[in-house]
Amino acid sequence: MTGPRWGWANLTTGERSVAELVADGMTNRQVAERLCVSPHTVDFHLRQVFRKLDISNRVNLTRIVVEQHLVA
Repeated sequence: MTGPRWGWANLTTGERSVAELVADGMTNRQVAERLCVSPHTVDFHLRQVFRKLDISNRVNLTRIVVEQHLVA
């Protein structure tokens, strides 16, 4: 693998989708319903997002998502 393994650019499409919906204030169950996946899948993606972004809560995730949208 080339380049960094961490950070927003290295999130998968599924991880980004989950991150953005969580940042919008949705619960894991609501995200699962919206994406037509199981709540366990949402939980897995969210754990991966937290690990890759080196964060531990939804507040920090929301901050990062807002920053990404401002840059884009």
